[in-house]
Amino acid sequence: MAMNLENHIVRPVANFSPSLWGDRFLSFSIDNQVAEAYAKGIEILKEQTRAKLHTIASGSSDVAQKLKFIDLLERLGIAYHFEKEIDHQLQHIYTHPVHLNDLETVALQFRLMRQHGYDISSDIFSNHVDNNGKFRDTSDVKGLLSLYEASYVRKRSDEVLEGVVGFATTRLRSAAPNLKPNRTLKKLVMHALDQPLHTGMPRLETRFFISVYQEEEESERNDELLRFAKLDFNLLQMLHKQELSEVSRWWKELDFVTKLPYARDRIVECYFWALGVYFEPQHSKARVFLAKSISITSVLDDTFDAYGTLKELEVYTDAIQRWDIREMNRLPDYMKISYKALLDLFDEFDKDLSKEGRTYAVEHGMQRMKELVGGFLIEAKWFNEGNKPVFAEYLRNGVVTSTNYLFAVISCCGLKSADEQVFDWFLQNPKILEASDTLCRIIDDIGTYDTEKDRGQLSTGIECYMNEYELSLEKTIEKFQELAELALKDLNEGLLKPTPVSEEILLRIVNFARMFFVTYQFNQDGYTHPEKVLKPHIIALLVDPMTT
Repeated sequence: MAMNLENHIVRPVANFSPSLWGDRFLSFSIDNQVAEAYAKGIEILKEQTRAKLHTIASGSSDVAQKLKFIDLLERLGIAYHFEKEIDHQLQHIYTHPVHLNDLETVALQFRLMRQHGYDISSDIFSNHVDNNGKFRDTSDVKGLLSLYEASYVRKRSDEVLEGVVGFATTRLRSAAPNLKPNRTLKKLVMHALDQPLHTGMPRLETRFFISVYQEEEESERNDELLRFAKLDFNLLQMLHKQELSEVSRWWKELDFVTKLPYARDRIVECYFWALGVYFEPQHSKARVFLAKSISITSVLDDTFDAYGTLKELEVYTDAIQRWDIREMNRLPDYMKISYKALLDLFDEFDKDLSKEGRTYAVEHGMQRMKELVGGFLIEAKWFNEGNKPVFAEYLRNGVVTSTNYLFAVISCCGLKSADEQVFDWFLQNPKILEASDTLCRIIDDIGTYDTEKDRGQLSTGIECYMNEYELSLEKTIEKFQELAELALKDLNEGLLKPTPVSEEILLRIVNFARMFFVTYQFNQDGYTHPEKVLKPHIIALLVDPMTT
């Protein structure tokens, strides 16, 4: 029998702000003539670029030139067209080491190699450090910027790079005002200090870099690559707008905005997250799949955090563990809506993936969803009981409720390369996944602290840590930033070859973590309050095309 909702129940309603977007993205259709023109132009430029890559690979060009060309392709967002060629070159550079002198190129080599899974030694910086192992002072701004970016791909054993972020940041900040004659370098420096490349969202970094690169001196610019990048960006943006339109219509039909007004209406932001996990055209279906999953999970999160009573949430959790549409009868009316939507969504995935014989992927997703909801219930109990667990206990549950365990699996459901062995690997909660989860949990806790405190939450990670170790808020946040730094090092180490699964799988884990850096930038909750943090990013990626 359904539970009756009593009128006098006091609910912890959060009063979230409405969507910024209204019906703006509800309808979009690709202009086929424009798309064809873009595609033709891209095809010609792609072959020219491939020829250039082969020339660089087989010719006598030096390693520095090869690295800079690969970096340019990556930063312009077109490297995904040449993955095999780029990996072949990096592998050759790794197995045939050449001594490089200037700091800019040494740091670039280190960053590119590490990002592509090659465990290049940080000893390559030995020429640039003094007898105490500290980097020598330098006025080489390009070198400092490259070193700063490289320091973000370090692992725990890279002692030479400890303290480099602070060292490079101080010098870059003092050099920036004097960079006016070279405006593009100044923009790159100021942007990197706010958002390091390695922890940024790939599409956003591409959009920013194109806008800066087009202002380079003509002699310093490759106009063919610039045109290629702009056409490719715009063609992909049309596909992304089409996907967002599909996701927005699905959301509108669910009508959660009317039926469940307590929940955040953030479908555009959910799609933006999915776009951060993969942007390439071949991942279109996976992106839609992930965006829908994130949006339903957001509703579940708000049900546990901002509306449901503990008694209701216990029944709801049990119904999800049983995963049976007949369980709906036990739920209050408002819970029936999200419960049915959740089961319907996974049914849709199941039908789709059964055509590929990959229903095991959906099963793994369901298990992770059950695990997540169980974690939500534990947090709800802490909140209702005014309980502050010890930090270790909080974090054990918190890595589950960060949602990364779930979304790492869901993001791979749409990848044909994710076979049963990949999902079995996920089940073991490997170190790279745990590092990503810890990173997401810590960044989320810092960013959402004020919001949750206003709601009366005492069992937040920061509150638990402050209480247990008797520290001030400022000292606790410092400690959390140290924990995030360690987790990032472990995440980086998990990328290094030999790896138990492919780079395609590992990048989903890394990219999901990157979205936390972007969404909670400057310690703000950009998901709950997207107007400052995410709005300009969404306009850049999903509204304004590049001028070609």
